[in-house]
Amino acid sequence: MRTYTLICIILVISLYTGWAQEEDPSTPNHQRQRNQQRRRRVPIRDSKRRQKLRQPSPIPAPTSNVPIYNGEDTIVHILQAVLGISEPAPSYNIIPAKKGHCMVNGMAMYDKAVWSPKPCVTCMCSNGNEICDETACPPLTCPKTEIPTGECCPVCSQTVLNSIAWDNVFELSGDSQEPIEPNDIVLKKLPHTLEEMDELLGKEEKNHEKEKPKAKVPKQKKKKVNKRPQKDNTNDEEERIQEERRKAYEEEEMRIEAEERRKSEEEKKKKEELEKKKKEEEDRREEEVNRLAMERKQRERIEQGLEDDDDDEEEEEDDDEIDDEDEDYNLRGDVFRVSRRRIPGSRRPTEIHHPPLPPGCFISEITVSCSNAKLTRVPPISDPDVKSLDLLGNFITSIPKEAFNGMPNLERIDLSKNKLMSTGIDPLAFKSIKNLRRLYLDGNLLDQIPLELPSTLEELKMNENKVGNLGEDSLKDLKSLVTLELEGNELSEANVSPLAFKPLQHVTYLRLGRNKFRLIPQGLPVSIEELHLENNQIEEISETSFNHTVNLNTVVLRYNQLEETRIPPLTWIFHKNLESIDLSYNQFYQVPSFLPKSLLHLVLIGNQIERIPGYVFGHLNPGLEYLYLSFNKLENDGIDPTSFHGAYHSLREIFLDYNALTSVPDGMEDMRDLHILRLNNNKIKTVSPNCICSAEDEGDSNIEYLHLENNHINTREISPYAFSCIRSYSSVILKPQKVK
Repeated sequence: MRTYTLICIILVISLYTGWAQEEDPSTPNHQRQRNQQRRRRVPIRDSKRRQKLRQPSPIPAPTSNVPIYNGEDTIVHILQAVLGISEPAPSYNIIPAKKGHCMVNGMAMYDKAVWSPKPCVTCMCSNGNEICDETACPPLTCPKTEIPTGECCPVCSQTVLNSIAWDNVFELSGDSQEPIEPNDIVLKKLPHTLEEMDELLGKEEKNHEKEKPKAKVPKQKKKKVNKRPQKDNTNDEEERIQEERRKAYEEEEMRIEAEERRKSEEEKKKKEELEKKKKEEEDRREEEVNRLAMERKQRERIEQGLEDDDDDEEEEEDDDEIDDEDEDYNLRGDVFRVSRRRIPGSRRPTEIHHPPLPPGCFISEITVSCSNAKLTRVPPISDPDVKSLDLLGNFITSIPKEAFNGMPNLERIDLSKNKLMSTGIDPLAFKSIKNLRRLYLDGNLLDQIPLELPSTLEELKMNENKVGNLGEDSLKDLKSLVTLELEGNELSEANVSPLAFKPLQHVTYLRLGRNKFRLIPQGLPVSIEELHLENNQIEEISETSFNHTVNLNTVVLRYNQLEETRIPPLTWIFHKNLESIDLSYNQFYQVPSFLPKSLLHLVLIGNQIERIPGYVFGHLNPGLEYLYLSFNKLENDGIDPTSFHGAYHSLREIFLDYNALTSVPDGMEDMRDLHILRLNNNKIKTVSPNCICSAEDEGDSNIEYLHLENNHINTREISPYAFSCIRSYSSVILKPQKVK
């Protein structure tokens, strides 16, 4: 009620002050008209217009505007941004995801990938869209709930349940305990101290003495009582009653705790039994599916091998017997079906026995999975229908020549995280697989590329190995290769031949990060579109490094030792397809010049940049869209209006947080297509009326997020028209500030 009264008083004062200001003859007419026009320009929240923005994001509801009185007794409405606003943390990785992929916290998620960004939330990438589903919690009827550690849904508070249970158990009277009937239960508040309990039980004892007839005292007690004075008898009786009450309280508390422990153990045991039954049921279903699949395959093989001979009745009878045997044959999930195939000229089909799969392996349709099965060698499998073999996380040390002879139609092999060495792989181990498309060898002990790889290979991953040499013939015959990953090895410009990548005619994705390169590798494939060279020791880029890579679209060079003077003018300025460059965490002191004409994304986070040169973006066409300069040393004198010349019409996101700016940089008000501007964690003290919203342009701004928190701004001194062009005040984040 007080809150409503206070709101009404504030509204009345606001109306009265506005009316008085309009009637004040000392205020010129044109000044009053100008103020009215500016008030009309203050926008309200418009959800429909926000939905048309390019990057819609859930924006928390704005807090109520708080009226602040300035020195001239006029009301000024200043946005009071909410501390801890639910706006997502900034992602500094702007390298765009490919079609169908999703970018999540700087990582590219493939289509149909599933991950959990936080507890109780599961997300999936579907055709480039991130679809998240939150765990639904059942409704509860208890008076108080709590969320246990590591759980998603709330449960009834154990403290409240204990209190209610104790109040409903016993009602003590005199020196005896009488259980309360279910119909007589009365909910009471549990005493917090022993004195409160004694007081409560004393009152109940008096009530029972009034209601019940006086009980006869045993003769023995009566004689004993007569021997003592009346005063002493009363004190001893009270002490005895209190002691009995204490004991009863302690015993009941222990009983309740024991009951709770018993129930908890029973629930835990039931839960384990349910999980065990569920797992057994899943295993049974999986075995049944495998059995049916194998039976179907074997029937198809039998049908293909049988010869139709209607004239031979004896042969038909044999076939009927075989069919009956097939129906009675049961197949476990870890055993291959025994197939019966007819040999021409014989009256009965011969049996072809397939060895059983090792423990920990299972087969599903065309895939055999033996992940983390503690295998020391490739299992002997003979099934031409198998197309995918998963041997991840085992202890395999070698691959003999005949390892995959029984699976000639394999298209994918995953041997990641084993103990493979180059000397243990036979040169002809993969030669017999004519349809192999994907080979994963991450996390082994290989020091060179395996020999005689099939020419059909499209994807080769050998990250986290010990590869220290790429010769002229290391990648020969791999004309169909599209993706090559060699991160976390021992490669450098000294042990990589300039002709090593020449056989790769269709490779578009090349990862060479976490190696020992000091220069860009020579002889990069002409077809390459995405190049990753992060976490190397690259100090210089020569003019000829990217001469032939005309299709290059993305270059990642973060965590190296580059400077702006080590990038020659003709390195990539004439590239027409290069749109994204990541130069984060190098040694730049200013934004590098001679950037590619087609550049859209530029990341320079974590350098020592003090200046943005004038007209540095002037030659870009169609223009820079994303500029990330967080965690640098920029001051206001290092930025002027010509710094963004040529990018005013195109910039959509600018990150200038964690620098040394003392005011909003010049030129921000002229960026009409800007969606996100981060100026938080600087040294900004004032926000002038025209630094964000231009006085000449009366249109609305496209800004979705304006971050000004963690500066030195006194929010009471901000002009009421500083953010008038922003559609929703919830887009402006001002708190907290570092002003005392």
